[in-house]
Amino acid sequence: RREQARLRAGVVEEDTEEWQKDAHFTGLERVGGVDLSYIKGDDSRACASLVVLSFPALEVLYQDCRMVAVTAPYVAGFLAFREVPVLVEAVRRLQQEEPQLQPQVLLVDGNGLLHPRGFGTACHLGVLTDLPCVGVAKNLLQVDGLVRDELHREQVRSLQRSGETFPLTGASGKVLGMVLRSYNNSSKPLYVSVGHRVSLGTAVRLVRACCRFRVPEPIRQ
Repeated sequence: RREQARLRAGVVEEDTEEWQKDAHFTGLERVGGVDLSYIKGDDSRACASLVVLSFPALEVLYQDCRMVAVTAPYVAGFLAFREVPVLVEAVRRLQQEEPQLQPQVLLVDGNGLLHPRGFGTACHLGVLTDLPCVGVAKNLLQVDGLVRDELHREQVRSLQRSGETFPLTGASGKVLGMVLRSYNNSSKPLYVSVGHRVSLGTAVRLVRACCRFRVPEPIRQ
């Protein structure tokens, strides 16, 4: 908890790049996606993936997928300590081997500020790499009074078209993220939250701009 709180102090919750302030993201050329996938029945080994896509064409420019040993145990609320070290290694490898392909922003399969202590995987990775990061989750993390109850399901059903959203406001009054209908043909939304060096509004616009299907291409790839 102390380490989490120390790193949490480094999170920047606003846009820091010129391309983020542009309606069409002019100047954004490379978007990365990261994910860790586990083998069923074996949580000690995982496939760590970093993919970089061109923007706005969303064509794969770089991919690094490798099996890794995961040594830290899973503890709820501290998943980043288990997963982020191998993702940082993947980013460092890219910076050394193909520096010209470094992503200008990373989409992370997980949460950012939408976390019991406001410091999910997307924040953790962002602070350690100092890259803008966005948390993109497929399920609602039930924190700060947020619950997947009938009211929540009704709000989700009210999202009729791609791009429609509603804010996730916790019991504390803080907006922790945004629920986004990312694709017309999917009624299941995404849960977008700030990771590092990006505002929530920009994060949502970016995720939507990267979606051909429900899950944004950098993470899907």
